[in-house]
Amino acid sequence: MRTIVELPDGDRDQLDAHCRLRGISRAQALREALVIWLEHQQPQHQAVFGLWRDRPLDSLAIEKALRSEWSDP
Repeated sequence: MRTIVELPDGDRDQLDAHCRLRGISRAQALREALVIWLEHQQPQHQAVFGLWRDRPLDSLAIEKALRSEWSDP
């Protein structure tokens, strides 16, 4: 899919310089940047906070149970 992106002159100049150094097109640089940005958009703290709230054990009991696995033969 094609899309048009308007960039301020200074940003475009920096992008062009970066592309020249790497020997890639603007489109390739923007695709790579988008992939990195999307990876950072994965669930944030607010989206996963309280994820274990319905567990039958409290957090200390869960920690103790997990640590006991380390010492059991």
